[in-house]
Amino acid sequence: MATSGVFQGCRALMAAAKTSIAGATKTRAKNGIMKPIPVSPQLGSFLGASEASRADAVKKIWEYIKLHNLQNPANKREICCDEKLKTIFEGKDKVGFLEMNKLLSQHFVKSA
Repeated sequence: MATSGVFQGCRALMAAAKTSIAGATKTRAKNGIMKPIPVSPQLGSFLGASEASRADAVKKIWEYIKLHNLQNPANKREICCDEKLKTIFEGKDKVGFLEMNKLLSQHFVKSA
């Protein structure tokens, strides 16, 4: 019976830790790649918004790629561009997934 009192105390401490961690993540400000910034007209028309965060843009592009099955089946790291993707990837027919971020960086307007 004495050991059950010890374990109940541990559960109470663990429960308190979970709530404090969850509360800390909600108060963070969006910055870095999560901060919405203006995008080029080409990327804006693809995303349907005049500004977006880098993370959201990459996420939406990958959703589009997966939805339309545009990955090369033999090499999943290669993206076969359709006409809509060619507008944001400099007209290239095929783009590597690591090259995608380099090509996207020119679409984010840099503030002076």
